[in-house]
Amino acid sequence: MHRILLLLVPFFSAFTGFSQQTTLNGQSYEVHNRRISAGADAASLLLDERDGPGIAWIGGRAFRYGVIELDVRGCDKLQGSFVGMAFHGTNDSTYEAIYFRPFNFNSSDPVRKSHSVQYISNPKHDWPLLRSDFPNKYEQAVLPPPDPNKWFHVRIEVTVKEIAVFVNGNSKPSLRVEPLEPPVGNKIGYWVGNGSAGDWKNIRITESGKK
Repeated sequence: MHRILLLLVPFFSAFTGFSQQTTLNGQSYEVHNRRISAGADAASLLLDERDGPGIAWIGGRAFRYGVIELDVRGCDKLQGSFVGMAFHGTNDSTYEAIYFRPFNFNSSDPVRKSHSVQYISNPKHDWPLLRSDFPNKYEQAVLPPPDPNKWFHVRIEVTVKEIAVFVNGNSKPSLRVEPLEPPVGNKIGYWVGNGSAGDWKNIRITESGKK
């Protein structure tokens, strides 16, 4: 088991849509279309809010199969909080991701509620295509719903045949899907969607052989 401890110090970096290398207290990141800094909570990592998706690839880490476990925080901002993890990355546009829409967690609309956790495989299978061609297959509700403005715990299990997502220690997965593409890359990083900021902490990455 490998554990990455986010011991962060205040950091400033300005850039506009390009990838850049940066280091926070000894851990390197390749950051695309975001500014990375220490979060409000101790040992948390924050990506700011900008147009378009953003990724902070974790330097020196390669991930194919195993478990990704961490705490995540977005917010209850309609169409303004998309937060999760990218993996099997080749570059800033080719990767798989699991992400959450916290603003849908407690929605009274059952359709919106069913769009709480999402799997994508970019660039061929982004969410609009998956929603139209495979409704309710690659996105589901999170039950019981977490508080959309607070930390929630995520466990992502990745094997050759399956990706399963567990929230807040629930033994039943909120989402279980078959990968749409075989992995090409092995980058892993923090992911946010269009117009979104995100906060992460306590990440553990446990790699395993193919299953």
